[in-house]
Amino acid sequence: MSEQQTGKQHAINWFEIPCENLERATTFYETLLGVPMYRADVETPMVIFASDRTGTGGHLVKSPFRKPGRGGAMVYLNCDGELDNVLARVPKAGGLVLMPKTPVPGGHGHFACLRDSEGNHIGLHSH
Repeated sequence: MSEQQTGKQHAINWFEIPCENLERATTFYETLLGVPMYRADVETPMVIFASDRTGTGGHLVKSPFRKPGRGGAMVYLNCDGELDNVLARVPKAGGLVLMPKTPVPGGHGHFACLRDSEGNHIGLHSH
């Protein structure tokens, strides 16, 4: 189906990464990605990933309804052109590389997987 047929531009428009310790998780992702995150002043504690208005956005959230762990959905963060540098920062940020940089079949870039400071399994992708 084309974008015209579905009326949708992207398959995903928002994501949440649950955490037990919001400050620790924020420090992890700011260190990992090398960009500051936005601390939202709302009722449910959350910190928002940097993204432009046309991209997919998401946030870290501390909520009694969401628990971190390896069995949930897999989110792939965009590391375009920086995958090697981002992977090098994983241990310093308090994470663990689970799968090293690996080619995506068909020439669609590379990906890697990690465990974050909260125990979530997160993917990284670069074209």
